[in-house]
Amino acid sequence: MNNFIMLKKKIAGAPDTSGVYLMKDKTGKVIYVGKAKSLKKRLLNYVGRNLDTKTVMLMSNVADIEYRLAPTESLALLLEASLIHKYEPKYNVSLRDDKSFPLVKITNEEFPAVWITRKRENDQARYFGPYTSAGLLREALKIIRQRFPYRSCKQMPRKPCLYYRIGLSPAPCIGKIKKTEYARRIKNISLILEGKIEALVRKLLREMNFKAKKHEFEGAAIIRDQVNALSSLAGNYAGLPNAGDLTDLMNLLQLKKLPERIEAFDVSNISGKEATGSMVSFYRGLPDKNNYRRFRIKTVKTIDDYGMLAEVVRRRYSRLVKEKLPLPDLIIIDGGKAHLLTADRELAKLGLKTIPLASFAKEEEHIYLWDKSKPLKLESDTPALNLIRRVRDEAHRFAVAYHHILRRKRIIGR
Repeated sequence: MNNFIMLKKKIAGAPDTSGVYLMKDKTGKVIYVGKAKSLKKRLLNYVGRNLDTKTVMLMSNVADIEYRLAPTESLALLLEASLIHKYEPKYNVSLRDDKSFPLVKITNEEFPAVWITRKRENDQARYFGPYTSAGLLREALKIIRQRFPYRSCKQMPRKPCLYYRIGLSPAPCIGKIKKTEYARRIKNISLILEGKIEALVRKLLREMNFKAKKHEFEGAAIIRDQVNALSSLAGNYAGLPNAGDLTDLMNLLQLKKLPERIEAFDVSNISGKEATGSMVSFYRGLPDKNNYRRFRIKTVKTIDDYGMLAEVVRRRYSRLVKEKLPLPDLIIIDGGKAHLLTADRELAKLGLKTIPLASFAKEEEHIYLWDKSKPLKLESDTPALNLIRRVRDEAHRFAVAYHHILRRKRIIGR
């Protein structure tokens, strides 16, 4: 009974978003995998009234529930099938054995074709699935095809089809793509269908960096867009959101490593009163709110943004050094060149000059760097600039929110 109450509490906290849920027994073994358009609504059905015998039997063996997010139900479908294939849960037997569910077939040819079928033949082709919904499967393949165009014709034609004209086929029929390049593309699609998106993203990032070093920027940009699409496809499951943005930022700022952990600072005060500082933390391109920090300014009594910033930076990193905690891969300051130099001096005092440092001016949106005399000016819609904007705006929002809390407490006492 206590376990049932625990499961109800866990389900009550599930997100109202698409994803996949894994039910485990008391040994931690996965015994059922399901997908849902809304995880919360779907899981609530398992702890409601008037459950059928099959569901009662399942829930009597469930000790824990894990869920993984996906941006759409169609992409959750792909994840569900790959996890069923991986874990072979005992309560998913009907899906594994039923011959009527759709499959994805990749033919065994010089330029393989990809299509949906309901029949598994002994023809040396590769088959993925089965999947529970043909409609959602078609939707998922459309998403994949937009970034990884493939051939879908049953017979190789002599002239390009409509799919080539709308950018969804590379037209191997007229030699528009090399065999090696097409083979790489089919391998990438296979990794997606196998649920190995994280491995694919790492592979693509290596290819993108190689092209960037050779100054093949157009090819690197294409791969960057593929990485961003895969990151969206993966949702929180793969833990790789915005990987392309991060790599773009690493290349533009000439960082030695991917800036997985970014910390950003801002200060807020109105007429010098209730002065506060904030630090937000982004991990792999997303806000990591458990590591946000607020600072009530203690040593600066006048309107002095630079002095306040120096205090906040000093307090943050002297603590990390003292407690031997991990340091960020990049620090961003909300401000101009003077703000950058202020933070740089405090880091130098702590022996932390090796941490890359940048400041971002609001008006011009110029990026000032710790090792450059002139600011960096990025194109208005580059992935790197958009990522810096998100980090900067979140630091400002967090600082202002804390300032308002302190001002309200001073006025009304709570």
